[in-house]
Amino acid sequence: MSSTHPLRLAVLISGGGTTLVNLCEQISAGRLPAEIVQVVASRNCQGIDRAQARNIPAQVITRKSCPSPDVFSEEIFQLCRAQQVDLVVLAGFLAQIPIPADFENRVMNIHPSLIPAFCGQGMYGHHVHEAVIERGCKVSGCTVHFCDNDYDHGPIILQSIVPVLDADTADDLAARVFTAECETYPEAIRLFAQQRLQIQNRRVRILPEN
Repeated sequence: MSSTHPLRLAVLISGGGTTLVNLCEQISAGRLPAEIVQVVASRNCQGIDRAQARNIPAQVITRKSCPSPDVFSEEIFQLCRAQQVDLVVLAGFLAQIPIPADFENRVMNIHPSLIPAFCGQGMYGHHVHEAVIERGCKVSGCTVHFCDNDYDHGPIILQSIVPVLDADTADDLAARVFTAECETYPEAIRLFAQQRLQIQNRRVRILPEN
């Protein structure tokens, strides 16, 4: 990664690609010093169409097509290496992938709750928001973290809080959390690009600007 060149991103998706679109818009507006050089999808989905419409290289690699999780991971990260990717961004990517040593602390994820609440295997999308409402939480939000080899477990970079209102449906809460995600995820990527994230004992320190 060079401080004089845009951060080279690979974006991994499994669905509509709304986070991908947000990142593209942030880049186009000059608010995110990055370029998306590769999109990988775990299945055929609308996000692939959105990537191709923006002339971003996009490829589908399914877990079923690979004999093991390690092979699945290797195929994905080989694409990332070929594109000289600085940071891998999970954007609604629903398949777990082992992180190779050369990408340790170079894979980010965003989760639609305040980790460690409402996270882990099976907790994704509307499952999270339904559980938050059912539990009667007064706040929820989103968490950006570095990935390790456990679900929603790596060092936390940023969190944003949103209110949970009495009349909220899962759709209402999902929309409010996604609005927060659209600001929080690009900010975490900006901090990475500025080399301002320092990990100490699984805690992320945000260094001051020079």
